[in-house]
Amino acid sequence: MADDLCFFTKAPKKSPLVLRMIVLVFAMVCGVYICSICLKQVSTRNKAGYLTLQVIEKPCPEPNIELSEAPYVHYPKPENYSRAECACNPVRYFAILSMQRSGSGWFETLLNNHTNISSNGEIFSVKVRRSNVSTIVETLDRIYNLDWFSSASKNECTAAVGFKWMLNQGLMQHHEEIVKYFERRGVSAIFLFRRNLLRRMISVLANLYDRDVKLLNGTHKSHVHSPLEAEILAKYKPMINATLLIPNLRQVEETTTKALEYFKSTRHIVLYYEDIVKNRTKLTDVQDFLKVPRMDLKSRQVKIHKGSLSNLVENWDDIQKTLTGTPYESFLHADYRRR
Repeated sequence: MADDLCFFTKAPKKSPLVLRMIVLVFAMVCGVYICSICLKQVSTRNKAGYLTLQVIEKPCPEPNIELSEAPYVHYPKPENYSRAECACNPVRYFAILSMQRSGSGWFETLLNNHTNISSNGEIFSVKVRRSNVSTIVETLDRIYNLDWFSSASKNECTAAVGFKWMLNQGLMQHHEEIVKYFERRGVSAIFLFRRNLLRRMISVLANLYDRDVKLLNGTHKSHVHSPLEAEILAKYKPMINATLLIPNLRQVEETTTKALEYFKSTRHIVLYYEDIVKNRTKLTDVQDFLKVPRMDLKSRQVKIHKGSLSNLVENWDDIQKTLTGTPYESFLHADYRRR
C-alpha cells in the first residue's frame, strides 16, 4: 500500500525541452524590453541635442555706449519678418506726448523725414486700443517690437521707433501703469506743448468747425500741404466764449503740469512748438536725444493760421478785454517768426 501511495504522490519529471523553451522565451522578453529602453534613451538624447542647436543664435555685439544708456538700447525681433542685415542695429523707443493742435502733426512729419526714425501717428485715437491697460500694453508691445505697420514705418533699419500720444487718450487716466511700462521697456518721452494757449484754442475751434463743414471740397483736413488750402481754412474766424476763456486756459495749463509731474521719472525732453519754429536747431537737440545721426529735417505741411491774432478771431475786442490784466495777457501780443 505504501508503494502505491508513493506511486501516486511522486511529481512527474518535466521535459528538458519544455524548460529550455521557457528560459528562451523569458530571455527574449527581457532582451526586447532592455532594447526598447536603450532606444528611447538614445532617441531622447539625439532630440535634445538637435533642439539645443536650433535655439543657438549669434548674439549681437555689445554697443559702444555708456552704462546709463544701456536700458534704452533694444534689438527687436519682429514676428512677421526678419530685420535681415539690420538685426544687430540698436533701436530706441520713444513717444511724443502732446495735446491736439499743438504742432505735433507737423513735428512728426519732421521726424519721419529722418532716414532712421519711424513715428507711426496717433495710435490711440482709436478708442478700443485705449479701452484698458491690457489693450494699451498690447498695442505698445506691437509698436516697439516693430510689428506695427504704417506709411511711416522703416522697419528693418529703424534706429528710433515711436508714435504720437495725446494726453486725453488714456495717457493721464492710466499714467501710473504707463510710467512703469516706460521705465521697464526703456521708452523715452518727448513732450511737445504750445506756449501761446490762445493760438492753440483758435486752432482747436477752427478744426472742429471744419470737421463738420468740410471746407475743402467736402473733405476734412487737419493738416494741409498747399498755401491755397491753408488760405481757405484760415478764412473761418471762430467766436470764442469770453466767459469760459480763462477757465479753459487754466485747465490746459493744469493738465500740462500734471503730465510733466506724472512722467518726471522717465527719460524725457520738453519742447515747445514756438521754440522749434523760431529756432530749428531745436531739432538737433531731438536727434541727439534719440541718438540718431543729425540730418536737416523738412516738412511739407503748410501753416494755416498766420499773422496777428486780431485777424483770426471774430470777437477780438471781447477776448482782449477778458485777458488784459490777467496772467494770460501776454498771449494777446506774443508772436513768433522763424529765425
